[in-house]
Amino acid sequence: MRNLKIIAQEISTNWKNPYFGAVPYLQAMRTLNGIKDKYYFESGDSIIRYFLANAGNWKGEKAREIKKELNEMLKNI
Repeated sequence: MRNLKIIAQEISTNWKNPYFGAVPYLQAMRTLNGIKDKYYFESGDSIIRYFLANAGNWKGEKAREIKKELNEMLKNI
């Protein structure tokens, strides 16, 4: 499983103008190493779920790959 900080950086590199609803969760992911980490009182898995819920308009091959990777992380907790 990749570090969430690295995934967040890759998302930021690929998604040039992210949807405003996804931005706070993307920023939170930049502070997390793994899915079980906490961002203040939010769990890492919660942050990922909220990010995915707000990343519907992020399209393309890289978006599909990363969304799949994040969903796999959620399945394995």
